[in-house]
Amino acid sequence: MIATGPAVATVGFYINGVWEQPAGRTQGTITNPANGAVLASVPYATEADVDCAVRAAQAAFLKWREVPVVDRVQVLYRYKTLLDQHAAEVAAILTRENGKTTDDAKAEVRRMIQMVEVACGMPSLMMGDSLNDVAHGIDCKTIRQPIGVCVGITPFNFPAMVPMWMHPFAIACGNSFILKPSEKVPLTPTRAVELLHDAGLPAGVLNLLHGGKESVDALLRHPLVKAVSFVGSTPVARYIYTTAAAQGKRVQALGGAKNHLVVMADADMEKTVEAIIGSAFGAAGERCLAGSVLVPVGEAAGPLLELLVKRTKALAVGDGSKPGVEMGPLVTSDHCERVDGYIGKGLEEGATPLVNGRDFKAGGGYFLGPTIFDHVTPDMTIAREEIFGPVLSVIRVPSLDDAIDLVNRSPFGNATAIFTGSGKSAREYSSRCEVGMVGVNVGVAAPTAFFPFAGWKNSFFGDLHAHGKDAVAFYTEQKVIMSRWF
Repeated sequence: MIATGPAVATVGFYINGVWEQPAGRTQGTITNPANGAVLASVPYATEADVDCAVRAAQAAFLKWREVPVVDRVQVLYRYKTLLDQHAAEVAAILTRENGKTTDDAKAEVRRMIQMVEVACGMPSLMMGDSLNDVAHGIDCKTIRQPIGVCVGITPFNFPAMVPMWMHPFAIACGNSFILKPSEKVPLTPTRAVELLHDAGLPAGVLNLLHGGKESVDALLRHPLVKAVSFVGSTPVARYIYTTAAAQGKRVQALGGAKNHLVVMADADMEKTVEAIIGSAFGAAGERCLAGSVLVPVGEAAGPLLELLVKRTKALAVGDGSKPGVEMGPLVTSDHCERVDGYIGKGLEEGATPLVNGRDFKAGGGYFLGPTIFDHVTPDMTIAREEIFGPVLSVIRVPSLDDAIDLVNRSPFGNATAIFTGSGKSAREYSSRCEVGMVGVNVGVAAPTAFFPFAGWKNSFFGDLHAHGKDAVAFYTEQKVIMSRWF
């Protein structure tokens, strides 16, 4: 809940079914990235706040785990209905605090709702296995049981969808949950939690805190927390994984990416260009699935880049809430400066700018235009590091084998795509690339809710991925029961 007063609005905590407006905490500021206007302030939870939330969640878990799964999911059915009714409202909040376009925000909210839909199937998803007479007169079965208090730490780029990768599955499995969203974009998850409260979730089953590193560290080290889910950059993902795992907790930590888009000469160039535009510049490049390295193979480079540069220069950049805008601002002024620094680094290291995002001018907001660098080499900074902005690096290679070698040398392994009319090329690339999610003529290989989000290498730390069947396994313990009756 957001409290308003004579000054700026303040985002609250949600602990044990009650909205709180904590006083005397460090405050962060939330701004509209399209114009720099202050939207609200957000208090940062202390270690004492975290302990209060965790203990409330533990008490709620002891009751919630006893609720039959068919009754637990009734709350999610009601939640899904409320999300459908308020979808446009949630998308508008998302655009206001994150900057992405209205169409992009609405698409994210659709994905958000799909996660809840899949979690509603938990009576089937949690089913175990059984076999009679594994030995004479002895039967065996497996069951899945909830694990306890679970934590979700989510990023700024998908404040509606990513929390839903976590807490609907955890709650449906019988756990309680504490959500700590990005302090840059707390308004969208706050509204989503309000709707879950309205759906009738019992007090303490879901709790919401805001904050920075102090809050996160307190959650990672609290003895009552059993599992931690995280999405963010690779350095932080590694820290989350090592810190929480050292405490004996179950961890899934999704990190950064450097995703390659391979284009063969036989690809449909016009459709490929539209897919590249969406992948590289959609959401201003602030996606862990964004294509950030374009790899034209052989003779593909000429016709591809001619069309791509023309389309990129025509891309409509501006306030994401305005009709016709195709790319919005970056999320904060600091992040905008960081991405601008990478453009400078590309120029310094000798890459050829085909489109320079610095040429785009807009007053008041955190804007950079789309950028394309040609003749990038694999050792350049813009080819190696995750930029998380609308910067596309072009590395030309002579053959598909060279493209595969390039991709497999990357320390990241989140997503990739190949554009081709050849089934042979598509099959070979899909089989040999060391990447967890592969698109064939699909620029953003984002799996739907019933499949796992399967990053590899430095893009993921843990064993079980987000959503799909992996989420059910992550949020439950499997127990084997053998029985004999005399």
